[in-house]
Amino acid sequence: MKIESLLEDLASDDTARAEAAAASLAEQADSLVPALLGSLAGVRRTADLEPVIRALRHIGPPAFDLLLAAWRRKEVSDWQAGRLLEVFDERCADQYAALAADPDHGTSGNGFQGLVRLRTDSEAGLRALVDSYARGRLVPYKASDYARLMHDSFGPRLRSLRRDPAATPRTRRGAMAALVAGGGADALDDRDRAAIERLIQVKIPHEVPRLPSSTLSGWWMAVPGASYEGVFEALDLHDRRPVTVTAGVQAAESQGIRAAGRDGADQMVGRAFVTPELDGWRLVFGPFDLLVGALWENMVETVERVSAHCGQAQFFFLDDAGGSDVWMVAENGRVIRQYAAESDPEWEGDPLPWETLQVDDPDFDPEYDEAPPNAGTTGARSACRYLSVDPGEVGPDTGVRGHGWLALTAPGVGHGAFPGTLSI
Repeated sequence: MKIESLLEDLASDDTARAEAAAASLAEQADSLVPALLGSLAGVRRTADLEPVIRALRHIGPPAFDLLLAAWRRKEVSDWQAGRLLEVFDERCADQYAALAADPDHGTSGNGFQGLVRLRTDSEAGLRALVDSYARGRLVPYKASDYARLMHDSFGPRLRSLRRDPAATPRTRRGAMAALVAGGGADALDDRDRAAIERLIQVKIPHEVPRLPSSTLSGWWMAVPGASYEGVFEALDLHDRRPVTVTAGVQAAESQGIRAAGRDGADQMVGRAFVTPELDGWRLVFGPFDLLVGALWENMVETVERVSAHCGQAQFFFLDDAGGSDVWMVAENGRVIRQYAAESDPEWEGDPLPWETLQVDDPDFDPEYDEAPPNAGTTGARSACRYLSVDPGEVGPDTGVRGHGWLALTAPGVGHGAFPGTLSI
């Protein structure tokens, strides 16, 4: 029987006819699947894959193996294979787990995607997860989702594997990383949490700080190192603990979580990173919406509030795509100088001693050009170098004092509630 006829029968409203077609497809899988896949040359639209998708879904496990073999022989494109590997059901759970264990990062991601979709709880899935985290590189696509999805089930088994004397050190490391990815540091036992805290203390004195790049977009604040303690109260930060710069940057850039607030209602909670003292200044990074707010009034109010607690505060905001370039300096609760540019720059306050004014620019012609008397020429990327510290220039030559702090934007949540890989 021709493939076209079988596919037509498969879509029939006649149940008996459709079941007979499905049985025939399964019987002839070894010949039909290669022919179906061979018909996809040049196909680039999901809609054009639908007849093949229906056939593969009904054939099940044999089709999975044949598709995988054809993909590895480059007989189907990566896009086609990725789309077709999404269609199999619970009969292929073990095959998805085997695919997730593939050492190739891209291939493995397709396996984890299937495990997540099917919500597969299996020993093979657990082992694939452990192996992925044990490699010590970037984890495959959807591996972290799978760790979170299965954490309640996998947690006890991973903790047992972590303490199994017969397991290799590599496997025990993978189990630990999978635990943290699924349930945060709270998923670890007291022994592992204490070991991590000791490791942080050992690494802090020898770390060369690397801060987030402001390329394309970014924001941060700067406060004097001598009075930085006030920033925790000013920004309503809680549960601070020592942290390496590497871990602090990663945490501050990670997504927040939803947790119960003081009134019992759900709220977003994020993490803020306060750097070690860098050439006399401490910088603050974290979730903009939670620490500052989206409106202009929020920015002004925040930098003024922080300056009231710390004596001085500087605020920097850059968005190259949107064209925003903002910096402010506040002292003792009041902004004394600010620059904001989206199209035309606007200045407020008296120029600071280091500023080059537009009227002093060599290209400024007073006969033809006009400029307000307080208009300068320096945006945030240059201003931060004069005012405090340029994050992009922080490195081996930067004077470092003390250690960084990681703090939460709400109380009572705990650092262990944040899932993710360990970077310390």
